[in-house]
Amino acid sequence: MARILILGAGISGHTVARYLGKWLGKSHSITVVSPKPKWNWIPSNIWVGVGEMTEKQVTFELAPIYKKLGVDFRQAGAVSIHPEGGAEHTAPYVTIEYTDPARLGQTDAIEYDYLVNATGPKLNFGATPGLGPDGGYSLSVCTPDHAKEANEHLQKMIAEMKAGAKKTFVVGTGHGMCTCQGAAFEYIYNIDHALREAGVRDKARLVWISNEYELGDFGMGGVHIHRGGYVTNGKVFAESLMVERGMEWITRAAVTKVEPGKIHYEILDGSFHELDFDFSMLIPPFAGQPLKAYDKSGEDITAKIFAPNGFMKVDADYEQKPYEDWGPQDWPKTYQTPLYKNMFAVGIAFAPPHLISKPMKSANGTPINPTPPRTGMPSAAIGKAVATSIRDMIKGASAPTHTASMAEIGAACVASTGSDIFKGTAATMTVFPVVPDYDKYPEYGRDMDLTFGEIGLAGHWMKYILHHVFIYQAKLRPGWSMLPD
Repeated sequence: MARILILGAGISGHTVARYLGKWLGKSHSITVVSPKPKWNWIPSNIWVGVGEMTEKQVTFELAPIYKKLGVDFRQAGAVSIHPEGGAEHTAPYVTIEYTDPARLGQTDAIEYDYLVNATGPKLNFGATPGLGPDGGYSLSVCTPDHAKEANEHLQKMIAEMKAGAKKTFVVGTGHGMCTCQGAAFEYIYNIDHALREAGVRDKARLVWISNEYELGDFGMGGVHIHRGGYVTNGKVFAESLMVERGMEWITRAAVTKVEPGKIHYEILDGSFHELDFDFSMLIPPFAGQPLKAYDKSGEDITAKIFAPNGFMKVDADYEQKPYEDWGPQDWPKTYQTPLYKNMFAVGIAFAPPHLISKPMKSANGTPINPTPPRTGMPSAAIGKAVATSIRDMIKGASAPTHTASMAEIGAACVASTGSDIFKGTAATMTVFPVVPDYDKYPEYGRDMDLTFGEIGLAGHWMKYILHHVFIYQAKLRPGWSMLPD
C-alpha cells in the first residue's frame, strides 16, 4: 500500500487529492494536510470584496469532502520535510503542527511514499512596510476574510460619497516584484461597477498602480491578442478599458511604503513619489511557506530543496543566464524534485526558473518587474498531471508519465464586474502558451488561434457559470471528474 501525503488543499493540492482519491480508492493511503479547514474558490473573492457574494458562497468545509473520498484530512501546517527519514523513522516523513482547535499546537510526524508540496504562497505583506490589512494600512482580497473587510471599507466609502464626499481609490500591486496583477485588475473594475450602481462614480478618482512595464503585461511579458478580427497588444486592450471608465494608471512602479492615507513608490527612472488615498487594495508579493528540510543525519538541506524565495525546486533549469538566453525549455514539465524522485511541487509551491517579463531595475537598483503567474488554470493542470504520474508510478512506472509545462499549456482570465447575470460585463482573455515560445510561434510567441480577448456580457456569464461549476466539481458532486479543470 502506497502512502501519499499532500501538503496544502488549494486549487492544485485539492486537484491532486480528488483525482488520486478517485483513481486509487481505499487500496492506498492519502493524507491531506492544510492549516485551514475550508476550501476557497479564490477568483470569486473579488465579488466578496464588493459585497456581491458572501464568504459562505466561496468556501466549503474540507473534512466532509475528504471523508467521502476516504482521504485522511489533518488541519495542520507543515513544519519540516525529512525525505530520508530520521532517527525514529526509517521512511521519509513530514512534521506538522496542528491548527485544529481540538489539537492546537500539538505536533505529529506523517510518513510517506510520495509527497506533493501544494502549500501555495505566503502572503508576504511584510516585504513592504505598512502593507496589508493586518497591522498595515492597505486592504487585500487574497482571502475571504480580507475580501470581507475590503467590502466593509468600500461600503463606508460609498456612504460617505452619497453624503457628498470625494474619495480616491488606489488598486494594484504593493511591491516591485508582485504577481497576480489579474486579481487586482479585476477588482478595480468591480469597484468602478459598484460605484456606478451606487450613483457615486462622479465623486471617485480611481488609480491603478502596478509594477508592470506597460499595462496588460500581467507577468507574462505582455501579450498580443485577436480581438474583433484583428491583432492588438495587451497594452492597447488594457488602456482602452481604463480610458473608457475614466481610470488613471501608474506603471513601472514599486510601492516602497504605505502610511495612513499615503502610498510611497519608486518608478524605473529612480524617482520617488507619493499618492494620497482614501481606499487602497494592494496585492502583496508571494513567498514560499517557511518549510525546512533535513537529511537522515539531521543536517539542514533546505537550500538544496528550496530556492531562496522558499519555493521548491523541481525539474527546471535554474542556471543563471541572460534574459535573452531563457526559453520555454527551461520550464518544468513533471514537477518532480531532482534530488528525491518521490517528491513533487505543484501550483504556486514550485520555484519558477526565471521571470517571463523582462527583468528591470530602477536607477537605484530596485527590481521592478512582475513575477510569473502560476494560479488558476495552470495550477489545476499541473495538479492533475502530477496526480496522474503518481498513480502510474504506484502501478509500476519508473518515472513521471504526464507533463504540464507552462510553455505548453494555456490559461484564461475572465475579469468580470458584478455578479448579476443581466447587468454585468467582463473582459475575457486567453493565452496559449503561458510562457511564450518564439521558436514555435515566431511572430508573437503564442498561437494566435488560441490567444484572444473580448469584452461583453458573454464573458460575464462565463465567469458566473465557472464559479458554480468549479465549486460543484471541488465538492465532488455527481459527474465532477467529467468537468474540465
